[in-house]
Amino acid sequence: MADRAAPLHLCQKLSYATGHYLNDLCASMWFTYFLLYFHSVLGFSSFYAGVLLLIGQVADGICTPLVGYESDGQAGIRSYGRRKSWHLIGTLSVIISFPFIFNPCLGCAENTPQWAGLIYFIPFIIIFQFGWAATQISHLALIPDLAKNEHDKVELTAFRYAFTVLANISVYAIAWLLLHFDPASSEDAQHLGRQDTSVFRTLALIVVGIGAFFSLIFHIGTKENSGFQRLPETDDQNGDLIHKQLSSSPEPLVLWKHWLLEPSFYQVALLYMCTRLIVNLSQTYIAVYLTYSLNLPKNYIATIPLVMYVSGFVSSLLMKPINRYIGRNITYFIGLLAIAAFSAWVALDPGLRQAVYGAAILLGAGSATILVTSLSMTADLIGPHSRSGAFVYGAMSFTDKVANGLAVVLIQSLHPCHTQHCCPECTSFYHWVMVTITGAVALVAALSLSSIMIWPINVRFCKLFTSSIQDAPQTSSAQENSTVDA
Repeated sequence: MADRAAPLHLCQKLSYATGHYLNDLCASMWFTYFLLYFHSVLGFSSFYAGVLLLIGQVADGICTPLVGYESDGQAGIRSYGRRKSWHLIGTLSVIISFPFIFNPCLGCAENTPQWAGLIYFIPFIIIFQFGWAATQISHLALIPDLAKNEHDKVELTAFRYAFTVLANISVYAIAWLLLHFDPASSEDAQHLGRQDTSVFRTLALIVVGIGAFFSLIFHIGTKENSGFQRLPETDDQNGDLIHKQLSSSPEPLVLWKHWLLEPSFYQVALLYMCTRLIVNLSQTYIAVYLTYSLNLPKNYIATIPLVMYVSGFVSSLLMKPINRYIGRNITYFIGLLAIAAFSAWVALDPGLRQAVYGAAILLGAGSATILVTSLSMTADLIGPHSRSGAFVYGAMSFTDKVANGLAVVLIQSLHPCHTQHCCPECTSFYHWVMVTITGAVALVAALSLSSIMIWPINVRFCKLFTSSIQDAPQTSSAQENSTVDA
């Protein structure tokens, strides 16, 4: 028991954190440059570019819970570990497909119909999203497997988020260097065009190369317990099969369908969904807010996100001591206060100008705090039931992607302009979008947090399920003894 409670070494934590670096690099490039690249560089219509992005999000949303379910139910590559096996499959899928997404259609010419290019890119996008989902879910599901105590869970998620921040900073820095020093792009520095194709192709190759190197470090330095017991699809009528698995395992057996009966599952899912809405939507709309609402120079589109990520990086490093002294709930509440302060600042001061740096620090620190803490709460929910942990993470991620997709569609449907150029109404529109996606969603998150504080995270059904199974053989044995005595 002493060895089990011993904390993880720093090298173990760092090697684990490198396992999602490739995903983070690709995600940063995907969300920041995908629409810009396909519309401004390749010349796709905004509709077709949006269709490709939508296909990617739908594929990701479908693959995520399916990969989680299969990851819980398959043993993986022999003696390698089921989580690392799926991580390896996902990593290879990303490495193979991602460079083709940010590279012009092979064999296409200037007069090639756009629908042909659409068909060309769809398979690569689907393979990429499958690989991304496999890597993400298997990496998250390793947290309950690797963590020896509660503080290890917090530190693993904090290190993981720190690498996420570093990945975003790396992508922006490399892109700035490529655009600044590329001879072709410097000819028309003010506008993106076909001449910048090589910049994005080089950026994608650098991203994949760096990410593959860090993934190799993860697979070498992270040791997963290769022991595996397949989860049963159905319960045996007499409970004998389940009882044997329960008696041979130190943890109670929880199937994917049992999670759907847990109230805490839905509490954490709602909190995680609100967290992702705040983090992802603020990242999506911060650039247009700076451009159209604040009318700031274009360099702010790079500097303000950088300030946000640096602020988030510093905050993620403070998560372990803060969680230790004040607990998860209060830590998350402090993050919500920072988000609410940002929302109030933006609402009361539409001009902001140079004060936007202070607001960005609040938003970055608050986003990092609630994201790291919500992931820790998800790990708390799973607890010792790590054999079905990938399903939980997959379900959480599915709600995140669906909610964000619906939110973006709703916001875009309310957009006051119906042309490619922004009208004067955009100024107030994006201003109130930033207020709403931070302030209003933070209020919903606060209500969800209140429910967790009143009814703490606890796997209640599993205890009843386990006790009923364990009582069944005892009852059968007692009946046999009574028959012999008679």
